[in-house]
Amino acid sequence: MTETIIARCEAKGLRMTDQRRTIATVLHEADDHPDVEELYARASARDPRISIATVYRTVKLFEEAGILDRLEFGDGRARYEDAERDHHDHLIDINSGAVIEFCDPDIEALQERIAAKLGYRLKGHRLELYGVPLRKD
Repeated sequence: MTETIIARCEAKGLRMTDQRRTIATVLHEADDHPDVEELYARASARDPRISIATVYRTVKLFEEAGILDRLEFGDGRARYEDAERDHHDHLIDINSGAVIEFCDPDIEALQERIAAKLGYRLKGHRLELYGVPLRKD
């Protein structure tokens, strides 16, 4: 992820208002998977003039432009992350909703082997694991 979200939006010809720039900056700085409500809280803390409707419209615009990826982890909330982040998979704690990013070379190799065995060359994938923490007694 070398370019900022703002730079990629500008390169795609999107009109970048001050409010869109604030939202893009919040998204670029996020190291989690915020939903619209969380993005709104973070963006409006920087610029109180930002409405939740503006956040919804901006997220939709960025998603349609291929700047953001929309993620749904089964909790009824769409979450977002930069579409140009390095590849990773997700483990979702179904008790807390925490999302843990990971990349495992063994899993990556296994997916490639499975695709090849079925006669395909893998072009991409998305892996989401759902679990609960192991009890520590």
